[in-house]
Amino acid sequence: MSEVESRPVVVGVDGSAASRAALEWAVDEARRRGCRVDAVHVWHPDYGILIGPVPAEVIMAMSPQEMEKTARAELDKAVQGFDGVEIRKVLVEGDPRTALVEAAKDADLLVVGNRGHGVLAEVILGSVSKYCVHRAACPVVVLRDPKAGEPEQERHIPEPALPLTPGPLL
Repeated sequence: MSEVESRPVVVGVDGSAASRAALEWAVDEARRRGCRVDAVHVWHPDYGILIGPVPAEVIMAMSPQEMEKTARAELDKAVQGFDGVEIRKVLVEGDPRTALVEAAKDADLLVVGNRGHGVLAEVILGSVSKYCVHRAACPVVVLRDPKAGEPEQERHIPEPALPLTPGPLL
């Protein structure tokens, strides 16, 4: 990436309320910075535990091709309705933690929600936001899950703050 090109704001998108808040914040921040947003949706085959006979429709919906098709539709839906900023849709198969860190290796900022698909997924995979905070090569913003039933106008998405220092002072 040349110095003339601006580095993107990367945001994890998984369809959850927290990722929606992260996407909204990332778009606002990208407008301020004059750069694009890379909206990253990570999918992976998740076969779970199947016991007993399974209908053919279920088996077909679990094919990698169908899972990718569903993930692409979720990503397309998530990024609709944003104007005034370029949004690049990135669909990746793999582990969300490593995929987001890799997507943000040349980014100005990585934005993630604090909760994705639920507590069980967090127990199995580990916290995506925690992983990103500790391993990303750029600053990471973690936005909390908006409270259920909280009116839109009362929801507070923090304004970005300028850093107090340019970085570690050695």
